[in-house]
Amino acid sequence: MDFNSLKVVVTGASGFIGSHLAERLTIEGADVRCFVKYNSRNSIGNLEYVESAVRKNLKITFGNVEDPILVKRLIDGADIVFHLASLIGIPYSYIANYSYVQTNVLGTLHVLQACREHSVSRLVHISTSEVFGSGQYFPMDELHPLNAQSPYAASKIAADKLVQSFICSYDLPAVIIRPFNTFGPRQSSRAIIPSIVSQLFRDDELHVGTLSAVRDFTFVDDIVSGIVAAGIRDQILGEEINLGTGRGVQIKELVDKCVEITGCQKKVRQTSERLRPPKSEVMKLICNATKARSLLDWSPSFTVERGLVLTASFIKNNLSSYQDVGFAI
Repeated sequence: MDFNSLKVVVTGASGFIGSHLAERLTIEGADVRCFVKYNSRNSIGNLEYVESAVRKNLKITFGNVEDPILVKRLIDGADIVFHLASLIGIPYSYIANYSYVQTNVLGTLHVLQACREHSVSRLVHISTSEVFGSGQYFPMDELHPLNAQSPYAASKIAADKLVQSFICSYDLPAVIIRPFNTFGPRQSSRAIIPSIVSQLFRDDELHVGTLSAVRDFTFVDDIVSGIVAAGIRDQILGEEINLGTGRGVQIKELVDKCVEITGCQKKVRQTSERLRPPKSEVMKLICNATKARSLLDWSPSFTVERGLVLTASFIKNNLSSYQDVGFAI
């Protein structure tokens, strides 16, 4: 099975991962409907970076997953739905709890109801490694306990559980994909790597939060490959599948790598406003992707170092788009 002539919906298509996914699916022959959050500027976000020859084939609908009527209309006739639309900034989740429930929980419910009503062949729901909280053992497989250490993580756990409930209650053909710390071109400066790299290129000092946390950084092209495979692979319905490299990188080490790649040596200053509340800080995430290798025939092809080179090049060429907004990894 391939994507030729399949009608595919990507919610959150203007986002970082969503734009790369919509681009890849179109190249592979799918008829792609992109659901982009409505804005008064008519901006299509990261889809602007998609090559024009590909972008002209995208069918773009503006709206919001919080609108169940519009979501049902969007999904009508779709073969496969890739659900990526969500609020993702962890710092914002501390002050806008309700918004995260509205978008990440109720928005997911609306997508589930529409998929069920229109009998889609498959829903691929995109989760996050943040649902695990600080790792209790390493590497972390799909059986690792869930621990909501931020309102964002809680909203994503709730969304995942809703998907599981529809699988069990209504036999909805769905699969949950759980990426570990994705990075790459187009990612905004609310994330750790673009924040570090853009500051190195632009500022006199590098401001960071915790330097001791450890993350499993996985390049966006690899994550998209796993998500695409989840759209067509047999015998994966009902599964939860982690995507990650299995390699942990401490933030201090990450800073050193970014300095080396950019050639920009700056004084590093830890600032309190870039720290999460102590009990909310997730200290270590390292992925066990054994299930992905088995069920999706997936393994990462990009090293962190190669991915950082590509990311730094993109940021340097688009530096005006990178404003310092702080970050929480």
